[in-house]
Amino acid sequence: MRDPNQVVKAYDIRGVYPDEIDGELCRAFGVAFARLVIDGDDPRDRVLVARDMRPSGVELVAAFAEGVMSQGLDVVDLGLASTDMIYFASGRLDAPGAMFTASHNPAKYNGIKLCQAGARPVGQDTGLAQITAMVAAPPAATPGRRSELDVMDDFVAHVRSFADTAAYRPLKVVADTANGMGGLVVPRAFDGIPVELEVMYPELDGNFPNHPADPIQVENLADLRARVVETGADIGLAFDGDADRVFLVDERGEPVSGSLTTALIAIGVLEKNPGAKIIHNLICSKTVPEVIRENGGEPIRSKVGHSFIKQVMAETGAAFGGEHSAHYYFRDNWRADSGLIASLVVLERLSRFDGTLSELLAPLDRYAASGEINTEVDDPLAVIERVAVAYADHDQDRLDGLTVDLGDWWFNLRPSNTEPLLRLNLEARTREECDAHVAEVRSHFGAS
Repeated sequence: MRDPNQVVKAYDIRGVYPDEIDGELCRAFGVAFARLVIDGDDPRDRVLVARDMRPSGVELVAAFAEGVMSQGLDVVDLGLASTDMIYFASGRLDAPGAMFTASHNPAKYNGIKLCQAGARPVGQDTGLAQITAMVAAPPAATPGRRSELDVMDDFVAHVRSFADTAAYRPLKVVADTANGMGGLVVPRAFDGIPVELEVMYPELDGNFPNHPADPIQVENLADLRARVVETGADIGLAFDGDADRVFLVDERGEPVSGSLTTALIAIGVLEKNPGAKIIHNLICSKTVPEVIRENGGEPIRSKVGHSFIKQVMAETGAAFGGEHSAHYYFRDNWRADSGLIASLVVLERLSRFDGTLSELLAPLDRYAASGEINTEVDDPLAVIERVAVAYADHDQDRLDGLTVDLGDWWFNLRPSNTEPLLRLNLEARTREECDAHVAEVRSHFGAS
């Protein structure tokens, strides 16, 4: 059997099919996940499964389901779905779930995103480590059964409940679903909403024939940016492969950062939830906590990663959480992230504004950011300590890696979970200052 340690990551399971992840391994993961559910503090008698458009998903889901059923649990198959759809089903049906997807990764990859009942995350510290250590168990005396369930209509109604679509003005919207699961859910979610929607690359194709379904890479936004300008659209929406993330493009074809989108959504959430707590991860722009406070909310800073965001939301009762990587979490969505909900909330904000998206965002665009810069080094932790010494006279914290605040600029250094990489995020007042400070911080890295 393939080595489970090779594919179990910090937040999910992911690897190259069939070299690293195959049916045999997924059957073992099904057994282990069933044992996690059965032996947990709040056991359930069924597990939801769903998959994205990757061809290998059919085999992997079937094998995983066999493993689950061997332990006596039933399996409910949702079929093709976006990741936020299975989170919805997990919350609405109060059942654990397994989504087979490799998100934005290339076609040769596949993987599993797991959640407990109520869409509670399963990460390295909340179940994945146990699953890795428990990939085989004897079969139950009575195996479970497999059934199918279509939750699309209920999912669409739920997504729409987050925005007043009747208040939309006749916007022109272009959505690039990149042959991913957005091609299934976006047209259904927008059906009947008073906007003009054009969907690019809606065909579900796990080979991604047009471009990778990874919108955080600006080169993958090229087609959308050109189409927005060509058609005079008001906004562009770029979804990743499993459609749980969305990136915005304004009417000029300019990409919008996840930080600005987080700030914009936070304003809308605070209008409906005055004084609410809002989570932002620590690599978000300083704009985000500033805007939250300006609109009467309470900003709460979190480590990077969905399991941390969801945990802090559960502990604090926060109404919304956002990450610079374009994951947007909603309390009333069982604290799970959804690119569709975020899109509809943004369209409501734009509809209530008498102007363009770039004009709406202009007051929020206050700083220059480096973006995430990855540097390969021999010993990431040693480099972090060297940088900490270099900036010892300035405010520092270790919530997630090293964050240093120097007043007019700040930076965060985090090690990769899987590679000998350092991830640098830096923000300053101007582009020139940002670039100069990036060079300054990296000068402390030393030889790799």
